[in-house]
Amino acid sequence: MKLQQLRYIVEVLNNNLNVSATAEHLYTSQPGISKQVRMLEDELGVQVFGRSGKHLTHVTPAGQDVIEIAQQILSKVDAIKAVAAEHTQPDQGKLNIATTHTQARYALPPVIKRFIDKYPKVSLHMHQGSPQQISEAAAKGKADFAIATEALHLYNDLVMLPCYHWNRSILVPHDHPLTKLDKLSIEDVAKFSLVTYVYGFTGRSELDKAFSKAGLDPQIVFTATDADVIKTYVRMGLGIGVVASMAYEPGKDDDLVALPAGHLFDHSTTKIGFRKGTFLRSYMYDFIEGFASHLTRDVVDKAMTMRSYDELEAMFKDIELPTY
Repeated sequence: MKLQQLRYIVEVLNNNLNVSATAEHLYTSQPGISKQVRMLEDELGVQVFGRSGKHLTHVTPAGQDVIEIAQQILSKVDAIKAVAAEHTQPDQGKLNIATTHTQARYALPPVIKRFIDKYPKVSLHMHQGSPQQISEAAAKGKADFAIATEALHLYNDLVMLPCYHWNRSILVPHDHPLTKLDKLSIEDVAKFSLVTYVYGFTGRSELDKAFSKAGLDPQIVFTATDADVIKTYVRMGLGIGVVASMAYEPGKDDDLVALPAGHLFDHSTTKIGFRKGTFLRSYMYDFIEGFASHLTRDVVDKAMTMRSYDELEAMFKDIELPTY
């Protein structure tokens, strides 16, 4: 049994059982991967993958157990390499972050600027996507950190640490009727067509919950994953915008009015997560603390010892997170 064979079966699964795509991803040949997978199966005496002709069709029950352990072994190998690098090249390495557009565009720039200034020899890469894409990237080891708000149930394989709370603002033109009100109500907002986030992105679920609780059916005429796109369509007069308050930029967005809506919707919480059992390099601890100052190295280490989601939640129960 070789590590290469274990890596092949894991990557075949990650590439949806497409051996050609796996070979391209690993810069090797399709016949070479097929041969090594067969050799591993022969040695183990079980089939890892079911087949129809030359095509892989599914992972067998035995294969599921084998791949799960293979993932753990490969994770430990990566950890060993990280330990060695921490001693030989403490200020060098890579950092891959998976997150949404809103975090990448509004929350992360100053954090990344400080990080790059401190660690110029660390190569930093950012991947933007949906919550599902973000969780998969982190779970498969393609991203070191996942930074997300929505669909946290997708992140069961990760240690998810709370960073900050945030809420929403209603964006309207200066002459809009809502600007004349002393305080917005959910009923006031429901009278107008809405332009907001796609469901599953950037706290959209809290918006839907608020309207449902009030017994209202909002007219959502346009959705996008990008707050800048939402602002564009508000400017076109398509509707009023509901965006994360951090997405309103004074100076740049002065043609719009941002009406606070924190009293209408429950706050959302942005979290940062990494795979359980990950060996965190020193610069990775620094990145986490740079993003959320209460997440010191000691706090992160303690969080990694928590055995359940409930224990982790209880650990942060009395910590007052910043709100934006």
